[in-house]
Amino acid sequence: QVQPVESGGGLVQAGGSLRLSCAASDRTFSAYTVGWFRQSPGKEREFLGDISWNGGSVYYADSVKGRFTITRDNSKNTVYLQMNSLKPEDTAVYYCAARQPRRLEYDYWGQGTQVTVSS
Repeated sequence: QVQPVESGGGLVQAGGSLRLSCAASDRTFSAYTVGWFRQSPGKEREFLGDISWNGGSVYYADSVKGRFTITRDNSKNTVYLQMNSLKPEDTAVYYCAARQPRRLEYDYWGQGTQVTVSS
């Protein structure tokens, strides 16, 4: 069973950058589509984007397009979310999740990592 683990969250000033990582010990992780999500208090979970198993297809939500970049290194069983030009409204708990390429639902979720952007 794939168990993603996020890391890299923290406190950053507005305009700054952070890179989040999503890693799994199971090598089958490299065969999954991986998505990034976030949720802030009182708001619904927001889908940010996803990356196909080989990195050949990447999708971004309009809210982060041009500022966030999703990449993966399958040799390290890790997917990254590079976040630039951060804004206070980007403050949230960020989650990664994995799904089989032909499924629409994400089956495996990480525990989340907090990102706080100060103004």
